[in-house]
Order: sequence, then structure tokens, then C-alpha cells
Amino acid sequence: MSEQHIEANVADSKGAHAPVGRFAPSPSGRMHLGNVFASLVAWLSVRSASGKIVLRIEDLDPRTQHGPWTELLIDDLRWLGLEWDEGPVHQSDRMELYHAAIESLREQGLLYPCFCTRAELHAASAPHASDGTPIYAGTCRGLSAQEVAERSRRRPAALRLRVPAENDRDGTISFVDRVFGLRSEVLERECGDFLVRRSDGIYAYQLAVVVDDAEMGVTEVVRGCDLLDSVPRQMYLQDLLSLPHPSYAHVPLLVAADGRRLSKRDRDLDMEGLKDRFGSPERLLGWLAGMTGLAPDTSPRSASQLAEIFSWDLVRAHRENHCLDAPEAQAGR
Repeated sequence: MSEQHIEANVADSKGAHAPVGRFAPSPSGRMHLGNVFASLVAWLSVRSASGKIVLRIEDLDPRTQHGPWTELLIDDLRWLGLEWDEGPVHQSDRMELYHAAIESLREQGLLYPCFCTRAELHAASAPHASDGTPIYAGTCRGLSAQEVAERSRRRPAALRLRVPAENDRDGTISFVDRVFGLRSEVLERECGDFLVRRSDGIYAYQLAVVVDDAEMGVTEVVRGCDLLDSVPRQMYLQDLLSLPHPSYAHVPLLVAADGRRLSKRDRDLDMEGLKDRFGSPERLLGWLAGMTGLAPDTSPRSASQLAEIFSWDLVRAHRENHCLDAPEAQAGR
């Protein structure tokens, strides 16, 4: 599919209205350079089209609801000049919405309890191509009421969502990504029945983001390409819950010199170090934009200045993952 057709498809999906994008950080650690890049592109896409940004804190896991990370994320976005128009909204305050979505799926007869452990899942199936999630073999799909009762006494159950059979016309999900073009996935073959609530009671990422994006009026989702394979599951949920489809754009990842994806856990090129090395948001953003093809060089530029020259053609032209290190030589205050 040509770039012009991709842009036409996205424009048609939005109509005449200005886009609504979102930042959706998880407060599990300090922002790193890869988070900065994805947030920057999301912001540039919306601001270059006179749209607005919603800030959502994805703190479903209780372990992310305490500690300094939320405030640091907010402070880092402000320092970068990536301001937002609504929020912050916390997923931890929205449990009733997720519960209502679960009940809607339950009423449609599409949910069943799953008692499989993580070890059993990984032993039974090859991992999902992108995010490492095992392709579920349907082990618990046909359990009798008696079997469910017996297993419930031994361990709590997760909830899985049934996907259509491969030969069902609803079993193949297709969409146009703004960077990677036309994509299709057969749900039964490429992900299987997937979780909507974990065994510890935490709502699954796929369910929560679908509910949140619709309720917040998000019309475009911009994020790292490691989440590209999440789109079919999210679109399937959107259809079941009668929610609109936003447009999707998945940007390349930033990787370390050894090919590793940058990680909050490893503190790779995090904001503390980046602030120290570059000294100002203009130096950091200008260097990052130049290294990833968003700007013609690495001269210091503010986020607003980058919005004036932003084009999705530039992102598509540099869609391979970027191997970046922020050298000490870039520092200078």
C-alpha cells in the first residue's frame, strides 16, 4: 500500500475533526530515551495537526501505584516541553469501567476461567511473535462446571476471551498502520484466546487500553512497534464492546549498541542521565530528532520547532529500529 493511500486511510478515519492523541506511560521506572522518542512522535503528530493530547497513567498493577515514578514521569514530560491538554488520569481510578466491560463480554458468553500457570503456558506453546505472550492452546476452554469448581479450590482463575475460529469471517483482523502499512492477523492461529483479567484480579492491558481510549475520545494511537501485534486483539475487543477504532501508528524502537531494546529496568539512557548529558530539552530533542530522521540535522530544537517540520513521511522513511547511544560529547550547557 502506498504512503499516499496510508495517509488517505488515516484521514478518512478521523474525518474533519482535529486528532486526539495520548501519552500512556506506566510508572514502573524512569523514562528512557525510547520512551522519549515515542512520546515525542505522538506529540508531534497531534500538535502538527492542531489536535490535543491526553495524559493517562497506566498504573493497573498495584506495584506501580506507589513510589516516585508518576511524578517523575510528569516532571520529565514538562521539562521536554511535551505538554498535554487533559489529565493526568489514572487507570487505578477507573476499575468500574473495566468491570463493566468484563460484564458485557460475560453476557455475550465469550469469557471462561483459565487455571494455567505461566510455566504451563510457556511449556505448551511457542511464544507470540512480538510480545512473548504464549499462543494459547485452549486448555481450559472446554472445562465442565465440576472441573472449574475443583480447580477453583486450588488456585484463582484468570479470565480469557474466546476468539473466532480461523475459518470464521470475523477471525481475521486487518488494519492499516500509519508506518508499517496493511497488516492482517488470524486471531486463533496467531494469539489464541487471550487474557482480559489476570488470576490476581488485575485487568489486562488489552482490555484497559481499549476502554480508556474510547472513553477519552482518543482518535490516534502512536507507540512503539513492539506493540504492533496488540492491535488485532484491541480491535476485536473494540468490536465486541461497540467502541470506535482509532488510527494506529507504530514507531521504530531505540536499541542499545548491543541490540537490546532499551528498558526502564536496566536504566538505559534514562532521563536522569539524559538531563545531565544534554543540559537542556532543546539539545536532547534536536539530537534525537536528527538521529532518527525527524530533522535534517542534530541542531538544538524545541518540541514546538520540531512540530513545524514534522511529517509522517520522515517516520516511514526511517522505520527500522535505531541503534542509539547518547555520547558524552553531546553534553554542553
